Amino acid sequence: METKSKIPALRFKGFTDAWEERKLKDVTERVRSNDGRMDLPTLTMSASSGWLDQKDRFSGDISGKEKKNYTLLKKGELSYNHGNSKLAKYGVVFSLTNYEEALVPRVYHSFKALENTSADFIEYMFSTKLPDRELGKLVSSGARMDGLLNINYDDFMNIHISIPNYEEQILMSAFFRKLDETIALHQRKCEQTKELKKTMLQKMFPKKGERIPEIRFPEFTDEWEEKKLGEVVEREIKGKAKANMQGTKSIYLETEYLNGGETTFVDSDADIEEDDILILWDGSQAGTVYHGFFGALGSTLKAYRPKESGKFVYYQLVAHQEMIFQRYRTPNIPHVIKTFTDEFSVFTTSLSEQERIGNFFKHLDTLIALHQSKCDSLKELKKTLLRQLFV
Repeated sequence: METKSKIPALRFKGFTDAWEERKLKDVTERVRSNDGRMDLPTLTMSASSGWLDQKDRFSGDISGKEKKNYTLLKKGELSYNHGNSKLAKYGVVFSLTNYEEALVPRVYHSFKALENTSADFIEYMFSTKLPDRELGKLVSSGARMDGLLNINYDDFMNIHISIPNYEEQILMSAFFRKLDETIALHQRKCEQTKELKKTMLQKMFPKKGERIPEIRFPEFTDEWEEKKLGEVVEREIKGKAKANMQGTKSIYLETEYLNGGETTFVDSDADIEEDDILILWDGSQAGTVYHGFFGALGSTLKAYRPKESGKFVYYQLVAHQEMIFQRYRTPNIPHVIKTFTDEFSVFTTSLSEQERIGNFFKHLDTLIALHQSKCDSLKELKKTLLRQLFV
């Protein structure tokens, strides 16, 4: 390998030396035994989530009698799970970061970094997929055993890697670890806001047979009224086939676009306003509801134009989305039943309370989208930097 190929495209200031090509065994050593303690956390490895407690992953400890043969892994030590998956064709390497000690399956190749080598650097180096070419050479056609790639420990240790001096390793590792923490923070905030939304959807609308919700803005005290969906909408709008509306005048509202896909246009006038409630009428996801769109309605959708706040009615439908799937669709080929608006009940209250509730949930959706977008952007940044900072 030429020296120039060992210099990354992007570097932290102050580092100019070429990276060295080494074998993995030159900078690590094997970890393979335990000291007999069986009360330590028992972990398994996921390509998408890293280390997971078996109790969380499998709803129980599945180690059984094999636990006595598990490897004792200490914080900062690493394991290679040589199982192939869609996310990791040639397996994954993770260091132990969230536990001081744990027991991990003996089938994993466990090892630790030697002096002047960063375990975090080794983990991130493997996450670049740069070692996959070397690992691929070790896998003969069909050489898989129960989902594991037939890569033994010695062959794994003989793969070639490129590595910089220790100071650069530490700086790179700290940078990516901080980036991972920031990604996890936004993902955690996203999941927490989703849970808050789920809870409030259950508590801010009355339960069946009741007239007052469990949680309410304090200025509202009147009882709510239960009505059929058809009583709170002034009309239904049926979608049209795209073939009948070719052109560039209005956004064509089809499920791909409603779910974040590409925008297409048609010559038909827009027949949907932003406060209309859309429902997917046909297909495997029939019954899914949408809100907040403007354009020409597609053929697999219907829309309800509300008499008052569509946003308020929409979030009631969201609160009962699973019930719509289970009770208001035809069997076999899913199709929303024709009598849906005559059978499905919603609650109504004063328009001012409707608007407060609708705006509250819209704000939560905005926060969820914001955190998810930030998380996705940081993940893409990480992918780019992994390509540019490693060789």
